[in-house]
Amino acid sequence: MRNRPLSPATRVAQALRYLDPDTGAITPPIQPSATYARAPDYTLRDAYMYRRDSNETTDHAEAIIADLEGAADTMLFASGMSAANAVLDALPARAHVVAPDVMYHGILHRMQKLDALGRLGLSFYKTADLAAMQAAIRPGETALVWVETPNNPDWDVTDIKAAAAIVHDAGARLLTDCTGTPPCCTQALALGADISFHSATKYLNGHSDVTAGALSVRDTGDWWESVSDIRKLAGTVLHSFDAFLLIRGMRTLMLRVERATQNALALASHFEGHPLIERVLYPGLSSHPGHEIAKRQTGGLYGGMLSLITAGNERTAIDTARFCELFYPATSLGGVESLIEHRKTVSGEGFRVHPNLLRLSIGIEDADDLIADLEQALSRAAG
Repeated sequence: MRNRPLSPATRVAQALRYLDPDTGAITPPIQPSATYARAPDYTLRDAYMYRRDSNETTDHAEAIIADLEGAADTMLFASGMSAANAVLDALPARAHVVAPDVMYHGILHRMQKLDALGRLGLSFYKTADLAAMQAAIRPGETALVWVETPNNPDWDVTDIKAAAAIVHDAGARLLTDCTGTPPCCTQALALGADISFHSATKYLNGHSDVTAGALSVRDTGDWWESVSDIRKLAGTVLHSFDAFLLIRGMRTLMLRVERATQNALALASHFEGHPLIERVLYPGLSSHPGHEIAKRQTGGLYGGMLSLITAGNERTAIDTARFCELFYPATSLGGVESLIEHRKTVSGEGFRVHPNLLRLSIGIEDADDLIADLEQALSRAAG
């Protein structure tokens, strides 16, 4: 046993084998202090000075994520948006960024704002279309290519390894947002991504009681130091109590994602071809155009996110969400409870989304209960 390497599932379940040497406690503690006294010789006692820089609890959570990602380093932020903003703010003035035409609307909106202000130049490519991505890149000028896979809310799949080859050949960095398939599913850095981004609010925490964002990198350097400075000066380091909850959540990550995937596949299979459903969007279905890539990139752990495009009109879709009795009509994803939302209502105008699209975050409840709830809601909405 001493010479046998431990699996990621074991390491994360034990929070990297945490054990307090003095008390024997097996649960990592919360360090709430906002400031740290220096040693008698006025040196820092243990590299900590002020909580806006870092703290022990957040460092521990970062170490767990770095271990899961196979990363050289990980930084945690107060939200996914603050992590995304740090990446964009660290780019040189008027840097060229290439992004998918369908992605999380909050980050897309921020990119468009920076483009309008002349802070960066923005070009789009059709999601999951590598030829379109390559055409949008300007070799020697493009600084960052953003990939979201599977993308939100259509769940198209991008081949990360192939994308990395294209991006690196042009001298740019590749960032992958794999929030929908956390690092127990997708090892983005091992596939060639330079930066792995996650809204840690979602699957990494998994209990809908934390907002957090995570950036992990294959290599550190001056650019990474710039990101760290931005986090420090903006005051967006993840606070210790939220880091404690994040650690708590990650200890069950593997089990939660496995159950959510099983449930999502059961629902997707049940509603594929359903008379009240026009289309099911889920990479775990063999009929999905990105299924083989998703299977290769996730090892069959496709995650719990899927979308349904209802028959009828937009009102039918909204009523289906309203009539659910078990699904919560709420925004977010990746928690233990199942959520449903009419995506166009949430994302607003100016974001390309089918008016009949319902985004479902499948939790760990009984799959038959979830199917029955959607069946009754669809029937009521159809009249």
